[in-house]
Amino acid sequence: MESIILLSALLGVCILAYLFELRDQRTAQRLLLAKLKKDYGQSPNRKYKEDDLDHIKGYYLKHQSDYQIDDITWNDLNMDGVFVRMNYCLSATGEEYLYHMLRTPHFEDDFDDMEKKIELFRNNDELRQRFQIIFSRIGRRIRYSIYDYIEYLDNAEGFSNTKHFVMLGLMALTVAFCFVNFTGGFIALILLMLVNIVLYFKEKNDTEPYLATYSYILKVINATELFEKENIPDLSDDLIKMKEATAKLKGFTRGSSILMSSQRMNSGGNPAELILDYIRMATHIDIIKFNQMYAQIMAHRDDLDTIITIIGKLDALISVACFRQSFINDFSVPSFDKNSGYKAEKVIHPLIVGCVENDVDTTKGILITGSNASGKSTYLKACAINAILAQSVHTVLAKNYNSLFFRIFSSMALTDDIFEGDSYYIVEIKSIKRILDAAKEKGAKVLCFVDEVLRGTNTVERIAASTQILKTFSSSKVLCFAATHDIELTTLLEKEFDICHFEGYVNGNDVKFDYLIKEGPATNRNAINLLGVLGYDENIVRDAQALADKFLTTGHWD
Repeated sequence: MESIILLSALLGVCILAYLFELRDQRTAQRLLLAKLKKDYGQSPNRKYKEDDLDHIKGYYLKHQSDYQIDDITWNDLNMDGVFVRMNYCLSATGEEYLYHMLRTPHFEDDFDDMEKKIELFRNNDELRQRFQIIFSRIGRRIRYSIYDYIEYLDNAEGFSNTKHFVMLGLMALTVAFCFVNFTGGFIALILLMLVNIVLYFKEKNDTEPYLATYSYILKVINATELFEKENIPDLSDDLIKMKEATAKLKGFTRGSSILMSSQRMNSGGNPAELILDYIRMATHIDIIKFNQMYAQIMAHRDDLDTIITIIGKLDALISVACFRQSFINDFSVPSFDKNSGYKAEKVIHPLIVGCVENDVDTTKGILITGSNASGKSTYLKACAINAILAQSVHTVLAKNYNSLFFRIFSSMALTDDIFEGDSYYIVEIKSIKRILDAAKEKGAKVLCFVDEVLRGTNTVERIAASTQILKTFSSSKVLCFAATHDIELTTLLEKEFDICHFEGYVNGNDVKFDYLIKEGPATNRNAINLLGVLGYDENIVRDAQALADKFLTTGHWD
């Protein structure tokens, strides 16, 4: 009777634990759904911890193509910041795919399928939210990419079940022997179980590091089952491929709870799990399952990659849809024309709230002059970022956009390389050299953005070298947007480039900028006036201005 009461109590505790877990899941889902509804159309308000984005390069590094946005350009344009502004993904898989999309521009106008799916998610609230709930179950709280995990499995030694099956066979024989000689058979069974328990902990230590890999893969595969109920014609191609790939990995998921039930992975202390732990130690059934799952993953890595790709893509496309909605009055879909250069109206920078809109229309490149803080660099970056967005996520922050397909490079936010021992000037000329080299390669026309050309050297050599480099860009397969303080370049390069400028005006003790691009070279200079605005001694300002005026009149310094 006491045994029945004890077993009933244990069963009741297990049922209660399950019900509490189910309640917590439903509460979390309800809160998430309310948040998704409330925040739609807003910028992401996610707070990132230091290591939250450590994993995002995983998919990109494992899916290299002939041309992708290089590290210099990515860093120059603060594309990590653009990624964060666009990142509405609820799975780590989606984050990795979105990062890959931004670094992998298209070179053909093959966006029809992408466009159809983005707009489907943008305009269908119920569908978008349903999918986001599924992606949230996969989660994004991982330190490493799933591809890092798979590489970790690659480095593992082969796991064999032979010795475990031998021990189980011997245990079965001792149980059978109990019917002949109970005492002898029972003692032999206990001894075998003790040996197995001792061996268990060594084997368990070998498999433990891989459980995080298995756990995330299971989340991804289990999520695919939730998509099987969906009947959406516009998504049928992806959902069918996902279902076919998942079917080949059923051997991985079947019986996986033996190895890693949710209660066990969360260290919940469930009484049923404690009993099962003793069974696992005596029989090694979880280690046997681990080895079977390992064999399944190694045999079906391509199918796993297909699942990761499709889930990541769908989550990323929802993210693009949310990004568009958050710029509802400022975004448009780009068009591409083999005979055009770069033309767009009301271009803005995605990271600047209240950014002043500017136009761009050039087939031969733009040389921009103007004072510091007048808007030159922001304009270059806005044009560069939108060129990347156009060819990657088919979305631009402009009233309209039309251009060629470009290979996009920049040379802007450079620093001395203390590890290589390179000065700023060496780093700068290496950066520009890679653009010249790219122009000699086969492929789409190069679009480049250069801020303050060769600022790391003296005036005479800077103007001479800058002139020849920019002329070479013009005569080769490069559309160049360049900013400079050297007004002399506007005369030297007026045939090769469209000349434009930004201006600032000193008004009493203040400086005003309208941040609007204008045709022609800059007509005013305010660098010395700014000294006065910031409180420099009036003698410094007056004498500096007199010296500059004399040089402009006579052509030499006194």
